[in-house]
Amino acid sequence: MKELSPDEVRSFQQERGLHVTGQLDSATSRALEESRWKLGDRSLNLQPSPMMHGDDIATLQSRLTEMGFNCGRVDGIFGPMTEAAVKDFQKSVGAKVDGRCGPATIIALLRLTKTISGGTPAVLRESATQKNRGPALANKIIVLDPGSSEQEAEIALDIARRIEGRLLALGATVFLTRGPLNNPAESDRIDFANKSNADLLISIHGEVNSSPEARGVATFFYGSDAHGIHSVVGERFASLVQREIVARTDLLNCRTHSKTWDLLRLTQAPAIRVEIGYLSNAGDLARLERPEFRDTIAESFIIAIQRLYLAAEDDAKTGTLRISDLRRAGIR
Repeated sequence: MKELSPDEVRSFQQERGLHVTGQLDSATSRALEESRWKLGDRSLNLQPSPMMHGDDIATLQSRLTEMGFNCGRVDGIFGPMTEAAVKDFQKSVGAKVDGRCGPATIIALLRLTKTISGGTPAVLRESATQKNRGPALANKIIVLDPGSSEQEAEIALDIARRIEGRLLALGATVFLTRGPLNNPAESDRIDFANKSNADLLISIHGEVNSSPEARGVATFFYGSDAHGIHSVVGERFASLVQREIVARTDLLNCRTHSKTWDLLRLTQAPAIRVEIGYLSNAGDLARLERPEFRDTIAESFIIAIQRLYLAAEDDAKTGTLRISDLRRAGIR
């Protein structure tokens, strides 16, 4: 593979939903390797760790999903659910059921006309799972992931603890991925969330930019324009958090975005990352240093979480619900 210029790296990172740095970091190198593979280039099968990664696997997952076979998330990783979906497909077409996507299985995939387009079954499954959990927070498991860089560590942990206290009061089960004295690697945080059987993961950060004029709040969810897929619950939750924070504060609205960052891609539960202001901006930093502002941010998260689980007819306008309303309604 030819060496890429910084501009080419930035363009690729933008296209793939990665951090746009212009530097060939490990995540970008891995994405470049995955982009080499097209469906049919190689035989696909479940392997011991590390599992197979690639765009060909994402294409396979998308095709199976469109036909109603449940691969779980379209993430480009050949895991147990993808193997089970391949076996179900092989059984349905009378092929050898071995869970390997070789030439015969690929030919069968290409011959069949799509019966459902646009990944609708996956969207319906994810939405139904979220809806079936009901409106009460008492049976929800929420994992809070405070950022740990030097600039954001204290603020992110303090906001996470304010959210934790309010969630516990409403009956939810809450886990933090780190405390004041430990700093697990991102892979460990992902494993922790997955082993906790979390309903949601919220990663809390303060952004830093070389320009002191950069300011505002932004939220991120798992989605890939390259593969035409996204987490429907993650997108809705990110949008709710964004809207509640913007409605309750004077932070600039930097909108909601889809990304393929590992924390969003590999966490099994709907996951979002929230960048609550720029610590390199004097105005945003002054806001975040005020305890009452952090309380407002925490309440914004709680209301967004509750709104995610409310039926449309029970929902309220952005910025109008209060935690006291939830207690009076007995939503626990």
